[in-house]
Amino acid sequence: MAFPTKSPYVIIGAGIHGLSTAYHLAVELKARGKGSGEDIIVLDKSGISAGASGIACGVIRNNYFQPAMRELMAHSVKVWESDAATYSFHPVGYMQISCESMRKDICSIYEQQKAIAYDSTLIEGRKDCTQYMQGIFSDWRAQNITSILHEKPSGYANNTKSMYGLAGKAEHEGVRIMSGVEVTALIQDNQGAIKSVQTNKGRIDCDYVVVGAGPWIKYFWDMLELPGTVDIKDSANGGKITNVPMWVYWCLEEGTLGVDPDIQKTNDGKIPPVIHVDTDAPLFSDEDGSLITEEQWGIYYKPDPHFGGIQGGAAPYKVEKNPDDVAVDPYGTESTEFIVGPEFAHMWVSALAHCQQRFSGTLAKFSRDPSGGIGAFSPDSFPVFDVFHQNCYVIADSNHGYKMLGVGKLVAEEICGEKSVLLEPHRFSRFSEGKLHPVSNSPFPWS
Repeated sequence: MAFPTKSPYVIIGAGIHGLSTAYHLAVELKARGKGSGEDIIVLDKSGISAGASGIACGVIRNNYFQPAMRELMAHSVKVWESDAATYSFHPVGYMQISCESMRKDICSIYEQQKAIAYDSTLIEGRKDCTQYMQGIFSDWRAQNITSILHEKPSGYANNTKSMYGLAGKAEHEGVRIMSGVEVTALIQDNQGAIKSVQTNKGRIDCDYVVVGAGPWIKYFWDMLELPGTVDIKDSANGGKITNVPMWVYWCLEEGTLGVDPDIQKTNDGKIPPVIHVDTDAPLFSDEDGSLITEEQWGIYYKPDPHFGGIQGGAAPYKVEKNPDDVAVDPYGTESTEFIVGPEFAHMWVSALAHCQQRFSGTLAKFSRDPSGGIGAFSPDSFPVFDVFHQNCYVIADSNHGYKMLGVGKLVAEEICGEKSVLLEPHRFSRFSEGKLHPVSNSPFPWS
């Protein structure tokens, strides 16, 4: 088939956002009598889920201190539920298990989840928390836990299966997904709108462009000649203005413990919820008893046959590299070292053993298979969803990506002329207007 020279809609990136937007836009165009999936092309320099979406942990949760994020995630969970089989979604639940410094935040999240009818249970106090957890896992022993938020509709999805399921839905609607096509330039007309997408295979004239490039966002941000730094207005501090880089990179440390996933079944033999623990209890090595940290630490984990064991991660750290180098190749050879280094394995498996006795003595079974990745974070660590140059919709997920399946649906509706209340808090203008998302006490920048 000849390389196309024109398409009404060109979507860059065959990850969660690109494919979700493509599928939902095809549905919207058809329903509104404005076109069909045959008007849409998805371009990816590698292939379907070749980047962050392909190695994501796959956790789907609503646990956000920020109201705008919580409402957006509730919407996304409904989209996951709409075709759970195709999306390989497992609504096993999600548990935020926390120490006293986070208790107030967790209680606030619970109250606001009730307000949007998101089913969850709150447990408070050390004794009640321990009793609740041991009712699920008899070997539970995590220390300094004073609150638990147990979300019932949340869970996880098998990332590769869900991505190919989503691609199949898009292709069924007539969308064309083209692998091995690298975008090298976005060409503007005299009014500044994007008129063409230049690729290594040729030029495609278009009416509308969507950028859903995940950690490669800075590469396209620069291509669009958008600002490399941004003025942040601090409304809570007299309107003070601070100029900061638009994009910074964090390494998301994740890995897999190569044990039988069934080792993590609950007391009654069921698949367990996803577990997320944040505690200020000292963490000691499960290997030699040495102190790993006295600072607050956090981990998350779940059994996952797709990864072949217990898969999860810990709090990320900033990548000390030139941002321009990372932007071009966030998954270069050095990133593997970031993700599966021995220090992370030691900390994470020791943390698992701190939480549950069944994981003690399992460090030797840690797998070095790729997981996690490099994330491009905005100044407040939350997404930017906005239109630039009149006809270029930028989906910059700030590493909240995989769980936000529903963003593509909202973006598709906006492209078709229907403004989204859920996306409004995530406009680029929030930085200069001082409309930043509130900050929680979690050690994770995305919470």
